[in-house]
Amino acid sequence: MDTEGLLAPETQAEAREQYADLAPTAATVLKEAARRMAFDRAEFDERLTTDVYATAHDALFASLLTVHVGTREAFETWCEERPDYERHVEGSDSVDHVVWHPVPFDGSVVAATYQNEREAAVGTLRRIAFGRFYRDELERAEVTEE
Repeated sequence: MDTEGLLAPETQAEAREQYADLAPTAATVLKEAARRMAFDRAEFDERLTTDVYATAHDALFASLLTVHVGTREAFETWCEERPDYERHVEGSDSVDHVVWHPVPFDGSVVAATYQNEREAAVGTLRRIAFGRFYRDELERAEVTEE
């Protein structure tokens, strides 16, 4: 089993903190990309909307989530050691590999199966995990903070 990624929030508060910490990085990446594309000031202001910044922020957070990559047997062993976790598995039961991300504050583990395309499965899993377990929590936190 391999583990990759940087973010593995244990609590909702930790997820909110890690998400907030990434806001300046997301903004910097967008601004530098716009400069590289030679946007003038008007185009910069027109194209880099609040929604664009939010999308970049979400994508950055999702892309840094820690995931475990292994065989189906490794995933089953991981789950057996954590019987209280609810499983959310996407994909086929007839393939050999699984990528998964635990969400301790929800008591869940989200997983995706794959046969050959490890990187695609990792990316897909991170998007699923973000959409299913983090997006609503982070949006609620932003509304509460405003």
